[in-house]
Amino acid sequence: MPGILSYHPSNVFIRSVFIAATLAVSCATEDRNLPDANLDTDNASVTRAARFSLEKTDSCTILKITDPWQGAEGIVQVYYLVNRNNKISFGSGESSVIHVPLKKIICMSTTHLAMVSALDEEDAVVGVSGAGFVYDESILSKIHMGLIYDVGYESGINNELIISLRPDLIMMYGIGSESAGYLGKVKELGINVMFNADYLETDPLGKAEWIKVFGALFCREKMADSIFRSVSESYDTIKSFISRSISERPDVLLGLPFRDTWFISPGDSYASRFIEDAGGNYLWSDTKSSVSMPYGLEDVFRRSLKADYWLNTGNASSKRVITSLDPRLETIPCFSTGNIYNNNRRISQAGGNDYWESGILNPHLILKDIAAILHPGLFPDYELFYYRRIE
Repeated sequence: MPGILSYHPSNVFIRSVFIAATLAVSCATEDRNLPDANLDTDNASVTRAARFSLEKTDSCTILKITDPWQGAEGIVQVYYLVNRNNKISFGSGESSVIHVPLKKIICMSTTHLAMVSALDEEDAVVGVSGAGFVYDESILSKIHMGLIYDVGYESGINNELIISLRPDLIMMYGIGSESAGYLGKVKELGINVMFNADYLETDPLGKAEWIKVFGALFCREKMADSIFRSVSESYDTIKSFISRSISERPDVLLGLPFRDTWFISPGDSYASRFIEDAGGNYLWSDTKSSVSMPYGLEDVFRRSLKADYWLNTGNASSKRVITSLDPRLETIPCFSTGNIYNNNRRISQAGGNDYWESGILNPHLILKDIAAILHPGLFPDYELFYYRRIE
């Protein structure tokens, strides 16, 4: 993988930690070789995210991203963030040197856009993947004005357009190792490509902590740290209130079938964590898996008979849409009680869902939404932000 240092050690131990975000990216002025990428990155002050670490050295900041796609094991990608305002020359080799702060970035996921926007760096965005998935009005306006281009997706990526935009970095995500091949041409031409693994974090606050990666890339570490600290404190406060206030935990069903298969989120997933923290009991809380688990409809029907609430019903905007997928879904008790809620209250005209965009930095709002659904009256007069009842 040109431009990225990847290795598969026989005994990898990656600590899910970060350096204090108040440390600014700085570099020495003399020529030197790249620092040792195996430096100890342990810092007990931050431990929510499991897929990246940041280490400040006297010459740059070392960013390590661990197992950045589903099924990856023991893969660590190393990036050296070098302040562009300092005169420094690093040895090349296979290492990825990224000059910061970034001036131009292409974001291949809307979650990346949310973090760039939170740091007031929207003007640095020159490309996105799938303009129809964007919710943010400011980003949409720039797309309509021709200031941000849609560069396509996976095998449909427009390499010529990307090259013409001359980005400092392409931030992407991969659902498998094959994703690395889609941008092979631009990597060969020296454009930095970074795999973002935020979507693989199982802790809602672990996802939000990826704001610190963008803070390092834009030299806005203090701002990123402040944002994460505020979100983390809000989440933990709401979680503690819920725990003190509830006396029972309703059972919760998640998702919708695809054809004859229901892909169930495992009990150690991001979605399951929200249910638990919101005072619910996820019906598959006893399972563990790194990917969604395929179940037959009959198996799900049997367990769903005890569900009190049904959440996250995919693209379904009404009960009619649900039954059109399979008439038997009407027999699930939640269907008749009306306790069906979907995370699609905030949808753009083109269909972009803000839950999958700004939600990554608002886990406290998602938590409050779910808790308000599962425990009516817990938050009097609260209006759901990302969720709505399906009628």
